[in-house]
Amino acid sequence: MEEVLYVISVAAQLAGMHPQTLRQYDRLGLVSPKRTSGRGRRYTPRDVRTLRRVQQLSQEEGINLAGIRRILELEEQLERAQQMLRQVAEAQAERARSAHRVFTVDTTGQVYESRAGQVARLNVIRGMLPPAH
Repeated sequence: MEEVLYVISVAAQLAGMHPQTLRQYDRLGLVSPKRTSGRGRRYTPRDVRTLRRVQQLSQEEGINLAGIRRILELEEQLERAQQMLRQVAEAQAERARSAHRVFTVDTTGQVYESRAGQVARLNVIRGMLPPAH
């Protein structure tokens, strides 16, 4: 799936800013757009959201650009930490599901997953193929 990218004039319009402001924010490292081979800036929808956030912090909250840079860094760290917590929770849930798995081995050494509490069928124990599920 291709990512949507905006040229600077479109990104500036979407963010409600002048293109020169976007260039300044790029130089300051507040928003770092992707670059084409010719060094043209290409902004993602996430970049546009960040630009709007910068504008909101600056105009509505009166925070200077150094403060905004720090806020953006902390928000990014928080987002990464939350993503890691989600991954840990998913891994724990998978581990809990796996802890209740039961396996059966036939005489050929083939391993089959069984339901917990289910007795292995005689044809599996005798080495015959398991019934199709």
